[in-house]
Amino acid sequence: MAEPIANQTVLITGASSGIGAACARQFAVAGARLILAARRQAPLEALAAELQQQHSTEVLTVVLDVRQSGAVGEAIANLPDPWQAIDILINNAGLSRGLDKQYEAPLDDWEAMIDTNVKGLLYVTRAVVPGMVARGRGHVVNVGSIAGRQTYPGGSVYCATKAAVRSLSEGLKLDLLGTPVRVTNIDPGLVETEFSLVRFDGDRDRAQGVYQGMTPLTGDDVADVIVFAVTRPAHVNISDVMLMPTAQASVFHTHRQAE
Repeated sequence: MAEPIANQTVLITGASSGIGAACARQFAVAGARLILAARRQAPLEALAAELQQQHSTEVLTVVLDVRQSGAVGEAIANLPDPWQAIDILINNAGLSRGLDKQYEAPLDDWEAMIDTNVKGLLYVTRAVVPGMVARGRGHVVNVGSIAGRQTYPGGSVYCATKAAVRSLSEGLKLDLLGTPVRVTNIDPGLVETEFSLVRFDGDRDRAQGVYQGMTPLTGDDVADVIVFAVTRPAHVNISDVMLMPTAQASVFHTHRQAE
């Protein structure tokens, strides 16, 4: 029987678009209270207004760059009292930059990916999970990628960061053994979000080409699985999920229709 999440407090990083925004909408429908964190204030505020209007959702927005450890710690420590008890953490903030060879890639691209995808996830987890342990309840969802399971040309650093996410999920579950706090790692395949637009520095044609001739996952597809995982009975932990579109069988195998 599904566990209700109405009135539970959910913190979503990278909430301004894509999978994060889709999660926000689905959790709002389920009656959760939402802390939406991202770097961009305008889309955060627009999403909060939408959820408040459509679902009367309680929403707190936090403009936050997860790469800044001090800012992360301060943001969590200074949450208003009614928002302190975070029940569900969705570590969704992440990005990819470029498709350069490892020995030719700009260092700034490496720093952005490692600082966001690995260190940012760790900073937020470190700030939130002790409270979950102290309260005796909580669920952490880490959004990885199938790129963490198979390395593709031009993606070695991004793939390494997502392999790290998977290892950190496994390690956190081990560290939490004996507590009621659960951990879920989810590795999606091709998802049509702003991801490719960021990777290709706003080149919309190149970004759209990633999904050409196929039907990719949507942010809602991934959010569906996340909501399922966090609503299982307390004795059930969905530890690891790999989710792909039907037209994709691996990082290297995608079926595309001629247009």
